[in-house]
Amino acid sequence: MIVRLAQRIAILLASLAVSSVLVFAFMAVLPGDPARVVLGTSASDTAVAQLREQFGLNRPLVEQYLSWIHGLVTFDPGNSYISHAPIGPQISDRLQVTLWLVGTGMVIACIVAIPMGMVMAVRHRRPSGLILSALSQIGVAVPAFLAGILLITVFAVGLGWLPANGWTPPVEDPVLFLKQLVLPALSLGVVQGAVLTRYVRSAVLDVLREDYLRTARAKGLRPTQALLRHGLRNAAVPVVTVLALQLATLLVGAVVIERVFVIPGLGSLLLDSVSNRDLILVQDVVMIIATAVLLVNFLVDIIYLLIDPRLRVGAS
Repeated sequence: MIVRLAQRIAILLASLAVSSVLVFAFMAVLPGDPARVVLGTSASDTAVAQLREQFGLNRPLVEQYLSWIHGLVTFDPGNSYISHAPIGPQISDRLQVTLWLVGTGMVIACIVAIPMGMVMAVRHRRPSGLILSALSQIGVAVPAFLAGILLITVFAVGLGWLPANGWTPPVEDPVLFLKQLVLPALSLGVVQGAVLTRYVRSAVLDVLREDYLRTARAKGLRPTQALLRHGLRNAAVPVVTVLALQLATLLVGAVVIERVFVIPGLGSLLLDSVSNRDLILVQDVVMIIATAVLLVNFLVDIIYLLIDPRLRVGAS
């Protein structure tokens, strides 16, 4: 177990290093000079050179890369090229918003997908299973932003039950926070839950065909009882993989949802930075998102070791 854990940590660190190099290299080859963007096209070469020196853009790329990594590791990524405001507090505030949105969306997706997928598998030859399967197919075809617009039209504009946009921190007004969180989280969670339902159904169907499930049913257990007692853990292994992929999809989908519901999250910060050509802020946000995806994959590997004893065979 310790050896495999060390291997996973080594893979995580190597992936982070490669990702950081790729992100930095991509930003470095983009056309345009950040100093020239800040000062405008009419600025003198002397003023541009001075600002480049202030930003550290006149240093060798290796030094710039090491300085950038040092800033990220020490949680001091410097200041924005455009606003000159510290980047750390901006990312921290926006990241909290995105984590609330993505985390709640994932919880909703699991609440929708796991029981529905199990019912679809157990009743796959019955009308109820076929109806649920058709509903999940419709959910897969609907993009998250369209689901958000439909939810706004029904529950905000039509019924007036929930606000259509905005964001209030939970410490300021918990009730308003929950009201503003419901629609965007549902937009992400229901759509991703429909996708996840198909994988849960497939995994459970595979387990139901196993010999040990047939033996359990032959002893008198109903299909659902046999599945819950003996098959659910094995069915969870492929589902965990999909959950990791879905979480990465939720992080990307949150960028659009934050725009639809006017939420000041990490995605909105990224889009604003791109439009302002604030490259250092874009670079930091992209690296934060890449790190989050890699950490999720790392946690999934650890969960594999916990739920599948076959992966621990021979491990010390």
